[in-house]
Amino acid sequence: MDHAPWFTEARFGMFVHWGLYSLAARHEWVMNHERIPAAKYRKYFDHFDPDLYDPREWAAAAKAAGMKYVVLTTKHHEGFCLWDTALTEYKAPNTPCGRDLLGPYVEALREAGLKVGFYHSLIDWHHPDFPIDAFHPDRDRPDAGEINKTRDMARYRAYLHGQVRELLSNYGQIDYLFFDFSYPNAGGTVPAGDKFPGKGRKDWGSEELMAMVRELQPGIIVNDRLDIPGDFVTPEQYQPAGAMMSGGREVPWEACQTLNGSWGYDRDNLDYKPADLLVRMLVDGVAKGGNLLLNVGPTARGEIDVRARETLAGMGEWLRVHGRSIYGAGASALVPPQDCRYTRRGNRLYVHLFAWPFEHLHLPGLAGKVAYAQLLGDASEVAMSVLDADQEAGNMTPAGQAPGTLTLKLPIQRPNAVVPVIELFLIEESDI
Repeated sequence: MDHAPWFTEARFGMFVHWGLYSLAARHEWVMNHERIPAAKYRKYFDHFDPDLYDPREWAAAAKAAGMKYVVLTTKHHEGFCLWDTALTEYKAPNTPCGRDLLGPYVEALREAGLKVGFYHSLIDWHHPDFPIDAFHPDRDRPDAGEINKTRDMARYRAYLHGQVRELLSNYGQIDYLFFDFSYPNAGGTVPAGDKFPGKGRKDWGSEELMAMVRELQPGIIVNDRLDIPGDFVTPEQYQPAGAMMSGGREVPWEACQTLNGSWGYDRDNLDYKPADLLVRMLVDGVAKGGNLLLNVGPTARGEIDVRARETLAGMGEWLRVHGRSIYGAGASALVPPQDCRYTRRGNRLYVHLFAWPFEHLHLPGLAGKVAYAQLLGDASEVAMSVLDADQEAGNMTPAGQAPGTLTLKLPIQRPNAVVPVIELFLIEESDI
């Protein structure tokens, strides 16, 4: 990751899941969940016409949300390709849409100053050589075993590598690549898993694939889902309890999260996370050394729906004011008080208050190490003191704190921010 410091500086990105499943509008795994054969799924290909697609609007929404990079699904598990690939006819130019959708996306991100990311599925439920397995929509067919005898993983692997070569050769500099996903030990853990083996590094030719990626795009960062180590790890749909470890050391990580539990557009799903919860998730991740990749699922006409836009705008307003506690910030070795998170950037320590305390906030270990304190929202001073731990209880002065505790006196009224932040300017020579 030393070759891509922008990633940990950025901290916040947009994931975009968009494909034929946006017409079904009931989850991006609809082909799997409903066991839809490719021939029946074809109706979505025949009617795909995103006439309102404007990637400049996507880029504008990402920037307004405070995001610094965007990652788009070039091909999801359904096998449909958004670009004009030479390796299959199952692509956007052959739908009523009639054009390559990836080129305008790359151009729009570059114009907006955002880093360009591609997602590419290792899985392909449409390709005639991809063996039926425990995740495949045809897994319940009684003749699945016979069908697999006609399928050649080597031919599919060549197709996979060829498409990645196209993506990394035809669109200029690409900053980020998210492969999805490996499941070498899936047997018995998913429906029909006892009938079909999983797929991993040997199936994808992961070592050779990664070497090709590095050759074509030396500055790119790649995730960890090829069943071999990548540049960062990708916890999905949960918040890690602490720093992420790999090989006995801390590694960069990025939590992949949805707005409503679905990655693709899901018309009837109303389980949208509110902006204040998402801000806390972002803060919690950065406090543990991680990024947040937050997903949107555009409609079949190519728009980010209004619920997602409103949520992103709410996050953007908080970041507009409090962004310096996030961008370029990371974990602190100090243990924060209850209901708080620390992030640190250089000689500034940020206290994010998930709950607003009554008048005093006690910060163990910081006495004599802070030169100045202020509310980040309006840069108003916060009074500091070091209270005597041996004061008599009858004094009614907050005390009883461990030696070395710094006490801040806060206003009774909570600031008008979903997560208030206190900015502490550390004394340069302080050792914390």
